Amino acid sequence: MEEQKDAQAPSFSLGLYLVIVFGLSWPFQIAANIWAAQSPTLLYVLASLSMVMVTVGTFISGRFIFRDGFSDAGWRWGKPRHYLAIIGLVVLTFAVPTLVDLALGSVNVPDDANIGAWLGRMLGMTLVALIPGFGEEFGWRGYMLPRMARHLSPRKAVILHGVIWWAWHLPMLVGTGIYTGIALAENLGMSPALAAAVYAIFLVVLGAIPTIMHGIVFGYIWSRSHSLAVVTVYHALYDTVRNSFMEMPGFGPVTGVWLQLVFVIFGVIFLWKGHWDTLEQMGLSVQESPAGKSRSRPG
Repeated sequence: MEEQKDAQAPSFSLGLYLVIVFGLSWPFQIAANIWAAQSPTLLYVLASLSMVMVTVGTFISGRFIFRDGFSDAGWRWGKPRHYLAIIGLVVLTFAVPTLVDLALGSVNVPDDANIGAWLGRMLGMTLVALIPGFGEEFGWRGYMLPRMARHLSPRKAVILHGVIWWAWHLPMLVGTGIYTGIALAENLGMSPALAAAVYAIFLVVLGAIPTIMHGIVFGYIWSRSHSLAVVTVYHALYDTVRNSFMEMPGFGPVTGVWLQLVFVIFGVIFLWKGHWDTLEQMGLSVQESPAGKSRSRPG
């Protein structure tokens, strides 16, 4: 049952919510970029804190600002088939193109690589990544998306939520572009400053559509399972497997293109053919409530 909203609390404001969440989490992303060159561990910790601060901002918003609670966030474990689906998606995303790159010889596994230790470290880091993964999922999918679905059609809501999710990543995208541009400046025949600016803009623009579409995939996983646990496990798996494959054997050309295409394809399919039952029910519940009977839901 939905928690009773305080009559004196303001209605949910997407703009105010984003100011709170971005304001609390972006400083950690910015700090991560400033000190990224000093230590990969420090980069990981600061980036993870940025993710956790999404939950902090969400808790402040739902508990003290809008006082609308968190009962519709998806407090359930989900079904085994949901976990099998997300594991299959991660395998499809990384293992399949990497095998192709290995077969083509564009990447290779070092002769002294310890595959058992690599897999064990990946499992351990996945468990650690559940905490920052939940930090994001509780905010974006568990809190923000349901409130957007009460006033927009499911597809409009999930697209807008994907745009917001991409915008939240901008400090990291820009920082990665700057560091990469500086590293490649000599090869590009540019000054470091110009190369950093060009590569940062390129990375932001290039990453916009795939990131937004990946946000739609996240939204679909949450909507179909209505489970914070399922979508959090997916987030932790995706981040850890991505980082592990980047380190060893690395991303080849097939993997680089594949990562851009796979989420665009799935995002389009889910928008076109997907069943957004959970979000539709949230919109209908507003229309059928006494306060919402005279108000139609756009889209």
